Amino acid sequence: VRRIEALTGEAARLAFVDQEAQLRSAAAALRVRPDEVSARVEALVEERKRLERELAEAKQALALAGPATGGGAEPEQLGSLRFLGQVVQGLEAKGLRGLVDEAKARLGSGVAVMIAVNDGRASVAVGVTEDLAGTPSAVDLVRIASAALGGQGGGGRADFAQAGGPDGANADEALAAVRAALMA
Repeated sequence: VRRIEALTGEAARLAFVDQEAQLRSAAAALRVRPDEVSARVEALVEERKRLERELAEAKQALALAGPATGGGAEPEQLGSLRFLGQVVQGLEAKGLRGLVDEAKARLGSGVAVMIAVNDGRASVAVGVTEDLAGTPSAVDLVRIASAALGGQGGGGRADFAQAGGPDGANADEALAAVRAALMA
């Protein structure tokens, strides 16, 4: 089924006049000529994407450099394992993977846990360095953290896993639960 709408006569002329007025208004707001509106909008969309990427990178850098609210930014020794746990505020879940990869690089050998809290909800990512992959499973550890955050499950691979939960206020408890599991 196709629907066709059409205007004729004076109504069609008024519709074109209205569209022309809207185009001129948009051109004035963008400070360009009407025939340049399309190119300017495309440039603004690209600039916005670039700025969003830069903001995400800056948030990641700030999260790594800034103080943590639970595990501290310095690695801890838990028995025979090195552990780095950190809670960051305002970072999106997709930024956690990069944080975990950087933390694993800093550790050399060990387990990295990053928890991002946004609007009361939490996302958690666990990374286990390659030399330990499988010994403590990232999937098992992320499920422990997720349970502390009020979530269920989570998944990934033996070296990297992600999950989430509705209770971001329990982020420190989630780190403590992972610590306890690693020491057991």
